[in-house]
Amino acid sequence: MHTAAVLSECEMVKFGQLCSDNSSNRRRTGDRWGQGHHGASRGGRAHQGLDIVCNDGATVYAPFDVKLNGKVIVYTDPKKAAINDGINLSGEGLCFKLFYVKPDKYSGVVKKGQRIGTMLTMQSVYPGITSHVHVQMCDKSDPTKFF
Repeated sequence: MHTAAVLSECEMVKFGQLCSDNSSNRRRTGDRWGQGHHGASRGGRAHQGLDIVCNDGATVYAPFDVKLNGKVIVYTDPKKAAINDGINLSGEGLCFKLFYVKPDKYSGVVKKGQRIGTMLTMQSVYPGITSHVHVQMCDKSDPTKFF
């Protein structure tokens, strides 16, 4: 009998399209505000998510069947109120958060490819940034392998 390496269910998960204007989940590279990969420098701390390009006002989709688990408060700074929204989600054995998204609702279930909400206007807070959805695992591990 041949023994093959078996991947855990979570390691096989791949995110479906997150944003209506980015069918390949293209990642944010660099701009005047920094880089979008996990671990990028953020003024003395490490970026704890992965940024997926998404234009302001675009529709954000469920990457797979998900449960909506409530609101995420991204910032304490009132100057960033325009983009201070997001959602906690779980599905496919993963727990993750999406930042800079105005969800249609904060609880319930959404099927893969269905609308979760709308991308907030990042340009109003960070002029010149590549607008994006920030994907952060609940345990702050690197989400890159899921894309």
